[in-house]
Amino acid sequence: MSFRATVLSLYPEMFPGPLDLSLAGKAREAGLWSLEAVQIRDFATSKHRNVDDTPAGGGAGMVMRADVLARALDHVAGPQDARPKLLMSPRGRPLDQGRVRQLATGPGAVILCGRFEGVDQRLIEARALEEVSIGDYVLSGGEPAALVLLDAVIRLLPGVMGNEQSGEEESFEGGLLEHPQYTRPQLFEERPIPEVLLSGNHAKIAAWRRAEAERLTRERRPDLWAAYRGDKPV
Repeated sequence: MSFRATVLSLYPEMFPGPLDLSLAGKAREAGLWSLEAVQIRDFATSKHRNVDDTPAGGGAGMVMRADVLARALDHVAGPQDARPKLLMSPRGRPLDQGRVRQLATGPGAVILCGRFEGVDQRLIEARALEEVSIGDYVLSGGEPAALVLLDAVIRLLPGVMGNEQSGEEESFEGGLLEHPQYTRPQLFEERPIPEVLLSGNHAKIAAWRRAEAERLTRERRPDLWAAYRGDKPV
């Protein structure tokens, strides 16, 4: 069974976008995954196809309506659809490699791309949406975040990467950032490739890479380093 993604958006023309290129594009052509981009406005019932309204209690901006979004979600994912329903949201749980791997082993995902000031909370609760964030910043909408999530997941699908080991030695796999990488020329602007990498001693190379991954993680991501060491929060 191929991975099946359905994206609900006010701008479905943004998809597949970059996902139609490189490994993801070739994998879609090969049938390893599929994508359906759905226009949310098609499920509005007003003359002007309104999908939003003013926030209850007052305030700036507009809020996406629960009734319109419910019709859209129910149309693309019925009661028997086992795919998780995701809402791209800056207040969601941060997306990490562990969740990416979980999604990659599943049947796919239904992804709702929010806009404006957000989505009516009642819709989130009624349809058990999982709020997902790709970082501590605000985008103009959920579409770029959905593209990031799908790119991360698709590359892990069986048959997408030519060398499966590539996905096992990257940053966040095993809880560490990736070690530095080198290739020819052997000397670049008086900077040589570390001698251990040219030694042919696989045990020493593995030890060097592990030590470098630990060093980078300790220096750049103390949060990951603490989790890797099993530190308990104070």
